[in-house]
Amino acid sequence: MINLYPASSRFAGDRGWLKSQLSFSFGDYYDENNTSFGPLRVFNNDIIQGGFGFGAHPHREMEIVSVVLSGHLKHEDSTGESAVTTWGGVQRMSAGTGLIHSEVNPTEEDCEILQIWFTPNESKLTPSYETTTYDTNALKGQLLPIVSQQSGPNVAYIHQDLTIYLSELEAGRELTFEQPAGRRIYLFVIEGQLTLNGSDTLGWRDSARITDVTQLNLQANEQTRFMLIDLP
Repeated sequence: MINLYPASSRFAGDRGWLKSQLSFSFGDYYDENNTSFGPLRVFNNDIIQGGFGFGAHPHREMEIVSVVLSGHLKHEDSTGESAVTTWGGVQRMSAGTGLIHSEVNPTEEDCEILQIWFTPNESKLTPSYETTTYDTNALKGQLLPIVSQQSGPNVAYIHQDLTIYLSELEAGRELTFEQPAGRRIYLFVIEGQLTLNGSDTLGWRDSARITDVTQLNLQANEQTRFMLIDLP
């Protein structure tokens, strides 16, 4: 089953310094019928004004991934970790038993991120942080893993049975993703337009929650960049 969620269906928040599009219940937005998709708990598309950000605040028992689409994002936490990430970089934080962190835009230009939260596959983990980079040219024509429980070079490790892929397809190009029965797919179009299995179409910032589909054909109708998350 392929359930489509147009960009217009997401909750929009505007704090002046922060503009957010929320795919699941988060903060001031709550819908009891839209709280998660498998272990995927939060999928926020945030634009952070230069010089602003999320001040020090606590987290527990959550895997938090930040994928920078443009600009720069600075992370600091109570374990002593600190890093600045830009396009081509990923931040992964395991909150575990608890830590305090901040995420701010240290520049004058806007920073756009995808902030994604997952429930971990075990509790009471020791808090940890990791930043990784990947070759943005390697996105072209393939699904490039950037976060996975099957960690490898340039792939951030996560405490859950999932993989986050990024890809870029030229107009008219296509690829196929296969997975075992019983798993889920979350698909998000960053730029462009995709047709799924020859029928359903996703445009800019549209998403799909997919179940009971073991083979997914993805065809780009124009130059397209997208994220695919393989979930249990």
